[in-house]
Amino acid sequence: MLSRTCKSNHKPTVSIAALTLAMVASASAATAQSIELPLSPQHWQEVRLGEDIRPNNFKFQTTDNQPLLRIESNASMSMMAIPIDIDLTKTPVLCWRWRVNRVLDKADMTERFGDDYAARLYLSVAIPESEQSLGLRLQLGLARSIWGDQVPDGAINYVWDNRQPPGTTIPNVYTDRVTMVVTESGDSKTGQWVQQRRDVRKDIARLFTPLAKPVQIALAADTDNTGETVIAEFADIRFVSVQSQCEVSP
Repeated sequence: MLSRTCKSNHKPTVSIAALTLAMVASASAATAQSIELPLSPQHWQEVRLGEDIRPNNFKFQTTDNQPLLRIESNASMSMMAIPIDIDLTKTPVLCWRWRVNRVLDKADMTERFGDDYAARLYLSVAIPESEQSLGLRLQLGLARSIWGDQVPDGAINYVWDNRQPPGTTIPNVYTDRVTMVVTESGDSKTGQWVQQRRDVRKDIARLFTPLAKPVQIALAADTDNTGETVIAEFADIRFVSVQSQCEVSP
């Protein structure tokens, strides 16, 4: 399930499952070595976690010929989401670049009051019913009876944390159906574009099952618990083959 859906007593105002925007790079590009997600407003939709949670401010823009998403978070939390259909046997590696202007002083990913991040990338997955235990089916049924069909089978959150070292992997403090993976930490690289690379096929197989499928990516900055402010930017979000480089040629 999306982490943080349990933070509010209200259902999200936008159903993730209802997102029907077509992805430009479809699965028909079977031989593609790189599938880029378009960073333009017509392909993404904001997802709010509840009317009592102030939303972030989002802006799609182009800077130095680079399309990017800029997120301003001020004691707020909401996400920009896009549905995806990716063949992980061909392009299993997720690449992205992100930049933050600061890390959060009071965040602590081990406590509910501190479940905030300068930047986070959600990868939601669907797990085949044949791979779901009875306990998982009951857990998901209960969650969806409360929050609606937008609750995914599971999710990985790649985050820029303030204190835990890169590589830290722990369940989210609200639900064990979401795993938090620290891919950047601390303030030594604030103000810089930082390249990230994850073999999500391996991550999904390790955390869920090799048969699980990624179905959505969402981008966020998150400050509603700590009441802090941050600016996060995302660019160059793409899936590539194991042999391909993440860096975009000039």
